[in-house]
Amino acid sequence: MKYLAIYDIAHPRRLARVAKILKDYGLRVQQSKFELDVNERELAKLHQRILKVIDDGEDGVKYFLLCGICRTNIEVIGKGHLLPEEERFIIV
Repeated sequence: MKYLAIYDIAHPRRLARVAKILKDYGLRVQQSKFELDVNERELAKLHQRILKVIDDGEDGVKYFLLCGICRTNIEVIGKGHLLPEEERFIIV
């Protein structure tokens, strides 16, 4: 399943840790946005890892499911790109 993960993290140390975790699951497409290609088990593990890092009173991470039709309707103007269909990240 493909997701768009966006985040707003208040503290620089937590911000760096969240970005590092998300890099394990996908590709950074903009400064605070990652495109992910994960199954349900991987998504659950990602959520667990993020929850251990963030302060839920100050920080936020949102995940948007990108269905096949949604992906074909994404338009990028200027800087930014999408995760190629053949690329997949797997956590071992």
